[in-house]
Amino acid sequence: MTETLDTKPTVIAVERVTKRFGSLVAVDSVGIDLKEGEFFALLGPSGCGKTTLLRMIAGFETPDEGRILLDGNDITRLRPNRRPVNLMFQSYALFPHMSVRANVAYGLEMERLPKPDIDARVDDILRMTELTALGSRKPDQLSGGQRQRVALARALVKRPRVLLLDEPLGALDKKLREQMQLELKRLQHELGITFVVVTHDQDEALVMADRIALMKDGVIAQAGHPRDLYETPASRFVADFIGVTNFFEGAVAPDGLVVDGHGLLKADVPAGLSAGSAASLAVRPERITLSRDATLAGHTGVEGEIADLAYHGQDVNLLLRVKGVESPVMVRLTAAEEEQGNFQPGQKAWCNWRPEHGRLLTD
Repeated sequence: MTETLDTKPTVIAVERVTKRFGSLVAVDSVGIDLKEGEFFALLGPSGCGKTTLLRMIAGFETPDEGRILLDGNDITRLRPNRRPVNLMFQSYALFPHMSVRANVAYGLEMERLPKPDIDARVDDILRMTELTALGSRKPDQLSGGQRQRVALARALVKRPRVLLLDEPLGALDKKLREQMQLELKRLQHELGITFVVVTHDQDEALVMADRIALMKDGVIAQAGHPRDLYETPASRFVADFIGVTNFFEGAVAPDGLVVDGHGLLKADVPAGLSAGSAASLAVRPERITLSRDATLAGHTGVEGEIADLAYHGQDVNLLLRVKGVESPVMVRLTAAEEEQGNFQPGQKAWCNWRPEHGRLLTD
């Protein structure tokens, strides 16, 4: 039987950890379990506490409350160099006067490993990171992506139990960043090491991570599989931060949301939401189908006027002005769908979606 994350052993257990800086509570009673061989992402806006949490796992910050366990052993107050954990910084911090090979070997030399062992391990990691042919070059002779791989190789050659990455792709341009996301995932899968990455880029987290913890104001707003956070967000904050979402404001009804000017928009009503209370209905742009006439059978929806089209190559985003909705409603169509529909600015159109594709949320 295939082993799942739920059945894998826990490598790092963070138990109700709190960190304060004066009156600021940077991390507030956070608890997470990081599994063997997992790619875990700490995601959130600036100042949410994700980097502080990573630094506590690395040992560069000490919790005021709670504890951190590695393989069941308490490492809360263990010095960073005593932990089988490596932290790779965004700046890479390569030695400019050393070759690629010397940079990668440096940590092993500091541990005074025998030279044959160092050479064998460096050869192996250079091969895995596709750097063998660049071993004699200096960092200033490398591209941004190559320097990133050298920093990775230097961290991985020490065979850490856990590799921590703080915004590892932030210095790269968009195309290279997307390539390196897949490269990081490949390396992590091949090595079987637990990776924990801090990022503010939700696309990056969705692509790379097995699980995501989305943080806000020092606490975890929601944690789970990327698909869970995207398809079933637990709050408006989660829905708004992960991907693009359309929001309709109104009052909860027994079978959906009543929106001024549009009547009932059907949706499943979660337990705990009482009739008449204020709520938001979240609908993803790709879940909406456009029609010229009234709402499609089996769907719910609103009428609007096409305000603009944004061409993205493989797909087209249409923005519609909808009465009573503050922001334009976005609809994402494939290029073929848009071409077939021949939609133009100024046209009236109905936004249709199935009730199960809308989600009622509160803050």
